[in-house]
Amino acid sequence: MASWGSSSCLHNYSLTKIPTSEAVKLSERTSILTIVSQKKTKKVRKIILKEDITQLGKKGELLDVKAGFFRNYLLPLGKAQIVTPALIKEMKMEDEKIEAEKQRVKDEAQQLARIFETVGAFKVKRKGGKGKQIFGSVTAQDLVDIIKAQIQRDVDKKIVTLPEIRETGEYIAELKLHPEVTARVRLTVYAN
Repeated sequence: MASWGSSSCLHNYSLTKIPTSEAVKLSERTSILTIVSQKKTKKVRKIILKEDITQLGKKGELLDVKAGFFRNYLLPLGKAQIVTPALIKEMKMEDEKIEAEKQRVKDEAQQLARIFETVGAFKVKRKGGKGKQIFGSVTAQDLVDIIKAQIQRDVDKKIVTLPEIRETGEYIAELKLHPEVTARVRLTVYAN
């Protein structure tokens, strides 16, 4: 017991004899050591997909994925690549080309719509029945054939919307030339 008491006494004595400036330095060092710690960081990679991948994304999409998933699955199969500034610039240029092409197609559809609307009425002849009735009806294919004959334009019959025409008279048909452009065409049906 005496040795234990003397060692604690000695320990107390040594602590009290340290000058205050050294004690502060000691406490700073210990606090620095306690602040520094290593924690696990999540490694992620910014990638762009080269093809559609279910449950991940579509072709051309920018994503953040875990480094291991990219390294072990996407890269060896050639399904993705790491995003670089040059690649981003190339993507922007491609997007601009696509937008310009979409705008060009829309402008062409608007010009075609103006042509259809300025033509006036397309005339359709049908064999007549009693009163205003005609034999048969006017179909989208009939309108497509008339447009081809009169203004030499090919039109798909799937874009033509016609009301039911079973009598002589004037009707309005719609041609959906573009998702944002619809042309209204007048039809005059008469019996011969």
